[in-house]
Parts: sequence; structure tokens; C-alpha cells
Amino acid sequence: MTVVVVGGGIVGMASAYELADRGVDVIVCENGSIGNGSTERAVGGIRAQFSTPATVEMSLASMAVWDAFEERFGETIDYRRTGYLFLARSSEDADALEAAVATQSDRGVPSEVISPDMAHEYCPAIDPSQFVAGSYSPTDGVADPHLALQAYTSAAREAGAEIRTQTPVTDIYRDGVAAATGTRRVAGVETSESRLEADYVVNAAGPWAGEVGAMADVSLPIVPKRRQIAVVRPETTISESSPLTIDLESGTYFRPERGDDALVGGHVDDADPVVDPDGYTRSMDFEWAGRVLETVAGWTSAFGPESAIKRGWAGLYAVTPDDNAIIEESVPGFITAGGFSGHGFQHAPATGQLVAELIVDGSASLVDLSAFASNRFEQGEQRRERNVV
Repeated sequence: MTVVVVGGGIVGMASAYELADRGVDVIVCENGSIGNGSTERAVGGIRAQFSTPATVEMSLASMAVWDAFEERFGETIDYRRTGYLFLARSSEDADALEAAVATQSDRGVPSEVISPDMAHEYCPAIDPSQFVAGSYSPTDGVADPHLALQAYTSAAREAGAEIRTQTPVTDIYRDGVAAATGTRRVAGVETSESRLEADYVVNAAGPWAGEVGAMADVSLPIVPKRRQIAVVRPETTISESSPLTIDLESGTYFRPERGDDALVGGHVDDADPVVDPDGYTRSMDFEWAGRVLETVAGWTSAFGPESAIKRGWAGLYAVTPDDNAIIEESVPGFITAGGFSGHGFQHAPATGQLVAELIVDGSASLVDLSAFASNRFEQGEQRRERNVV
């Protein structure tokens, strides 16, 4: 069996590794260099504090891999479990946190709803008087996306996957008719160099997933949106043990970084415009950075007039209408693994396993994929996941 994986980011490489490890002949086609889409610009958050059951289960399945990553792959990914802290200012947000924690607790996540004073103990930089509640889980954390991608790439190669960079896929073709559905089956891809025949094609193209889907006559509601992050020197040092901390109302967040710096980000713009993934601005907008830093300074003591914006960058989220991924066999022979809406890095291990199950076993068992089917948008069954880091 031969599989072509379109996209050399973390989802594509995790899929390539899991397939090759199960004896599948794999060819990865990457338009540019490995990880030059979303992965190289990811923040690296790993959390189980989600609000939908399926997304929590994706986190738990992935965290089982992240926990044993160094032992399994022989590479460190700088995985630090310092926790995630969500902060609510309104009773509505507090109720949402309580419902989410109930969903998480039912699945074994050690998260809890906490008081503002307890939140202040976990993160002394915040002003607890501005909040009515929080939620915290000590098993959430961060890792280095670059190191993880390198490890998956090396492991995929060692397992036998062929990785072709600077090899854009220009079309997807079908050959024959699938007996069960009467639909012509995807049978390979056209690249800038040649035609590659395949039993399956995996769309792991991240911000380009919608374009790749269109090549297979599959309409996917996945669009690329630009998100930014700033590296800031705080006025007062934030302990490296402090959690990634998020103010739900303003949509801003910060987390400690190595060397006394902090990463600061969030959604301070009224709208997140769809951008061209081939032509967007990758540098940080300093006007945006000033607004987001001013907002964070309003609810913490760590940031203020003496804080220094050192540098930053912009990357892309591949976003769906409900901020949840699409993972499915969209048409015979065409597997979609995209639209993670900022969760692609952290959910890559589970996604790779699910892609391998769909192709090798014919169905998925790790996680129930019904919540990630694209027909949920037509049937009105989507349940929105709050889109934060």
C-alpha cells in the first residue's frame, strides 16, 4: 500500500511516521521546507482543558505520546508541565469553565474550578480582584514544536518514509469507481515533478488544506487566519513555573519564556481576516503588540510602561467555523486531517494514529471521529470550541 501525505508540518509528519511504522509505503510532499507552514510559528501549548468531549479525548491520547516522547523517540522536546490557568470575569464565563471542567473530569483530567485567590497563588502576577473564578490543570504545559517536528521527521525517515521538500502538489486525480459508493476513488497526485500513484492521499496541508481539498473536488470549510505573538521583557520577572495564563474576556494571554522573557498574545482585533497563506506578513505588527501588551498590563502586575517588546512573529491558524478539526475519509481514498484552529501541534500525535487507523484498519478506534466529520456543518451539529492558544 502506498500513501501520499500532502504537507510536511507536525500533523503530516506524525501521520507519515505512524503509517510507515505500520509498514505502509509513504511519500510526503511538502511545498516548501519541513514545517514552514504553521508548525514553525506555533506557541507549543499542550492542554486537556477543552470544552468538548471529543477534543478532550484527542488531548489525552496525544498527551500519552508527549509524556513518553523522549523515551520513545530518543529526543527531548523541552516539555514542561507548568499548567494552564483560565480566568473568568463574568458569571457566564465562570459557568462555562465549570461545565468544561465537568467534561474534563469525567474523562480523568485533573482540572478544577478555583477561586481568584487560588488563581493568584498559581500565578502571583495576576490581579485577582478583577476575576470571579478560574480553572487550572497541572498536567497542561508547553513543548518546543521545532524539536518535536524534527523528531517526527527523523522517525518517519527511519521507518521508511520518503520525504520530498520543494515538491508542491498541483492536482489530485481519481481512477475507477468505488463499488460501495459509486464515487470515483482518489488514486494519486500530480506534483511539480511527476505523477505519484497512491492508494490513499492524506490532506495534512494546514492553512492550504482547503486548496488541497478542492483539488479532490472536496469542499472543506477551512480558512487560514493570521495570529501574532510578542516576546516581551516584563517589568517584574515571571517565574518559569507559572502557568500559561488566559483572560477569557479580553482573549489575551501570557506565559514565561526562557531567560526572563514572556510570550504575550491574544485576540485584541475585532475581526480575524482570512489571509493568503502564500503572501501574508510573517513579521509582528508593533501596533498590535502595543495594544495586546497594554491589555495584559491591565490585569497583571508583571507588565507596564517599563516592559520592552523585544521581537515577535505572525503565523497561521487553519480555522473551521466551530474551531474544531476535520478528521475523516472525505471521499474514497482521500483522508482529511486539518482545520485544527490552533490545536494542530498538541493534537498531532493522536491525529497521526487516527490517520493510520483509517487507512490500515479501515476505521478509527482511538477516538470517536463522529465529532470531527465535515458533515456536521451541514447538519447543524457542530459544538464550538473556544479558540484560545
